[in-house]
Amino acid sequence: MDARSAASRSAVEAQRQTMVNDIAHELRTPLSNIRVWLEAAEDGVAIPDGAFVSSLLEEALQLQHLVDDLQDLAAAEAGTLRLHFEPMDVRELLTRVADAHRAKATSAGSRLTVYLDGDPPLTADAVRIRQAVANLLTNAIRHTPNGHITLTARDDDGWTVIEVADTGTGIPPEDLPQIFDRFWRADKSRNRQTGGSGLGLAIVRQLVQAHGGTAEAHSQLGEGSTFTLRLPRQPQPAPS
Repeated sequence: MDARSAASRSAVEAQRQTMVNDIAHELRTPLSNIRVWLEAAEDGVAIPDGAFVSSLLEEALQLQHLVDDLQDLAAAEAGTLRLHFEPMDVRELLTRVADAHRAKATSAGSRLTVYLDGDPPLTADAVRIRQAVANLLTNAIRHTPNGHITLTARDDDGWTVIEVADTGTGIPPEDLPQIFDRFWRADKSRNRQTGGSGLGLAIVRQLVQAHGGTAEAHSQLGEGSTFTLRLPRQPQPAPS
């Protein structure tokens, strides 16, 4: 084995170990919370009333969400994610995603608008594209207190372009290359309650690549960010 192959295998192993450690870290908190609650009930310290059940349910849902995200990410990365392609109404998709998140945006003091330049055609898996856009919108709301978030779509020379732009906190330029990496968070102090699982943007990239498209981000610190999804009008093989 030459030095280059050895270095490559070492890098892959280091990445695998980091991923395992990250997954263990994300699972540890909800599992620990469930254990503490159950032990308290067993010792008679906590009363299994409605609040008790709600707390356990919330932790279980966090675990389920994390497992679902990991499963989606693994399938997309392995190229085994099943996609159902059909003609989509992009306007309707963006409107539904916006409506589903409008209350959360309002609570954050942000205004949410949808704008389409014409009626861009798209044949894709509507469920997965909605998932990708929803992940971007959730991320934008989280980082845009008292601001403006815009969902736009347009046709661009054979590609359908969907953008989620915000006037939020922005991303430092040195962090931009890592934002689509799994479990990566710009603010290392953020935990899963305040900053999500750290898988949302990684899933966005993999879902879009599975359609033969690309996901990019541009940002200005203190001014906001724009996430751009470029999707072929018709299904294309994912780039190798």
